[in-house]
Amino acid sequence: MSPDLTSPPRRPLRSRQTGWANMISQFLIKSGIRPNTISVVSIFFAAAACTCLLLSKDRSFLLSLILYLLSALFIQMRLLCNLFDGMVAIEGGFKSKLGGIFNELPDRIADTLIIVPVGYLCQGLAFGVELGWLAGTLAMLTAYIRLLGDSVGAEQYFSGPMAKPHRMALLTAAMPIAAIMQYFFDFPGIVFYIVLLIVVLGCIITAIRRLRCIVGDLTLD
Repeated sequence: MSPDLTSPPRRPLRSRQTGWANMISQFLIKSGIRPNTISVVSIFFAAAACTCLLLSKDRSFLLSLILYLLSALFIQMRLLCNLFDGMVAIEGGFKSKLGGIFNELPDRIADTLIIVPVGYLCQGLAFGVELGWLAGTLAMLTAYIRLLGDSVGAEQYFSGPMAKPHRMALLTAAMPIAAIMQYFFDFPGIVFYIVLLIVVLGCIITAIRRLRCIVGDLTLD
C-alpha cells in the first residue's frame, strides 16, 4: 500500500492538546486560512528573526536588548505557525496533496534563516561564522534523516536531543542571556558561540540516534 502523502506523520506536541491552541486553531479554521499559507508565513517570521539578529551586532545595550527580545518573539511565532498549520490541516479538513511539501520546505528555510545568523554574532571567536553554517547544515541533516526513514519504509523519528523544538527553545533562551552578557561584559558573542556548539553536538547525536532507529526498523525480522 502506498503511503498517504496527504497525512504526513505529526511531531508529538503536548501544546496541541491545550485549550488555547485549540481555540486559536478553530479561529483560523473558521477564518478560512489554509495550512499551506500558515506554513509560508513561518518563513516571514524566521526572516524577521534573522533581520533582528543581524541588526543587533555592535549596537547599544538597549537597542540590542530590544532586537534580541524581538528575535525570541519571532522564533516563537515561527514555532506557533508550525503548530497551527498541522492543526488546521487535520482538524479543519484542509489536507492537500501539496501538504507534505509545505510542511517540510518552509521549515528548512526557516531553520537556516534563524540558525546561520547567530554565527555572525560570535564576534572575535574563531570560526564563529563557520560554526553557524555548520549548525544550520546539521539541523537540515536531522530533518533529512527523519524523512529518509519514511522514504525507505521505516518510521519518521522526531527524537532529539536537538530536534527542531529543542533548537528553537535553546536559541530563544539565549537571547536574554546574551543581553545580560552584553550589559555586564560587553561580550554577548560567547553566549551565541556556546549555543551553536550545543546545537552542533546535539544535531550530530540526533542524526546518529535517528539513523540507528531507522536501520533497526529495516533490519527487524
